[in-house]
Amino acid sequence: MDFLILFLVYLVCVLTSVLLLCIYSKRTHTVAGEILTDGSQVFSRFVPGWLQRTTQRAFHHLFHTRNCIFIILHLALEGAVYSEYTWEIFHYCLELEFSLYHLLLPYLLLIINLFFFFLSCTTNPGVITKSNEASFLQVYDYDEVIFLKNLKCPTCDLRKPARSKHCRVCNRCVHRFDHHCVWVNNCIGALNARYFLIYLLTLIAMAVNIAVITSAFLIHLVLLSGMTLGTYLDDHGQEQPVDIAFLIQGI
Repeated sequence: MDFLILFLVYLVCVLTSVLLLCIYSKRTHTVAGEILTDGSQVFSRFVPGWLQRTTQRAFHHLFHTRNCIFIILHLALEGAVYSEYTWEIFHYCLELEFSLYHLLLPYLLLIINLFFFFLSCTTNPGVITKSNEASFLQVYDYDEVIFLKNLKCPTCDLRKPARSKHCRVCNRCVHRFDHHCVWVNNCIGALNARYFLIYLLTLIAMAVNIAVITSAFLIHLVLLSGMTLGTYLDDHGQEQPVDIAFLIQGI
């Protein structure tokens, strides 16, 4: 299938997902959000009611309940990337005499990343209970502006320490609450924020490292093949020297 057709299919799927999300959420606070909401209201007239209800249930399950779907998706994506790297890049880079240490670095980063991913998923983020409520109340001072003293959580029926928040997904109050991350199926709070940060940093390092190795591999192949010295016929039948745009398109 032509690349342009694949791109258009992808674009349609993304836009449809965004519009369905807007129909479901119906909450916007920006100009761009208002435009999307207006568009989604028009779009909703052409979407069957059963599809809207199914979308609402799916989004509610994905983003408003604890589930392992994004954990499985995360592991599947990493597995797919590393499978492609192992079979398509690593083997050929060895034949081209790339440094073995550089080629093995992504695997080391993967091990570190999975370790801190596991800790981010399983570590208690700082859940406030009756047994530890008193100790958490002493950690941060109340500013009486955002964090008010003697304020109780109506759901947990516990006094709220400064910088704590009730997570609607997990249905619990978390000390120094940052956000609920669907990718680790856990809240990010005082006790696991450092693990989550290292997980993100190693994830970025993995992506950059594999991108650099892949780019170096492709450049090496181009130079070895002598493609830069060749020519091609343009749409008008004129012979043109190979340029960077042509190489990128060909690769």
